[in-house]
Amino acid sequence: MSVRDDVRERAVDALTRLVRDIADFPEPGIVFKDITPLLADPVGFGAVVEAMAAAGRDESGAVVVDKVVGMEARGFILAAPVALTLGVGFAPVRKAGKLPHDTHQVDYALEYGEAVLELHQDAVAPGERVLLVDDVLATGGTAGATCDLVRRCGAEPVGFAVLMELGFLDGRTALGEVPVHALQRI
Repeated sequence: MSVRDDVRERAVDALTRLVRDIADFPEPGIVFKDITPLLADPVGFGAVVEAMAAAGRDESGAVVVDKVVGMEARGFILAAPVALTLGVGFAPVRKAGKLPHDTHQVDYALEYGEAVLELHQDAVAPGERVLLVDDVLATGGTAGATCDLVRRCGAEPVGFAVLMELGFLDGRTALGEVPVHALQRI
């Protein structure tokens, strides 16, 4: 087993043991994936961060990204330590009105309505290679909008690392050619 496979195996084990399902949250019929027990376990959390950071490395282990972008809100919790692990900067994508400097904005569709995301115009530089990080890939609306924001800065989204992918919702479609690195597909 390669080192990379071992890292992934430890991360998947942590997800299986430490992520709990909460029925009917935030509304009836939804099964919420609660990652707070994972975050409270330093060994499990560390394994997940290391495995997600592998999406920002090539086969030799060399870092191939210049920046990590995390999406509000649970994506921040994961993206910042991934960026530190890779030795690159972190940039947050926030809901409208939360960032204090000049921003790029993008409207995107939610299951029941629309929302606006923002990224500081100088958060990523033209030509930078960016790894996007979040907790769950569902319909791909937030991830696709984030790719759009990164491109508006002149940078290139080169990968999307996520704890869990809800495969039945086909969120990969919203990302086009951007590779998805999901630790667990549900």
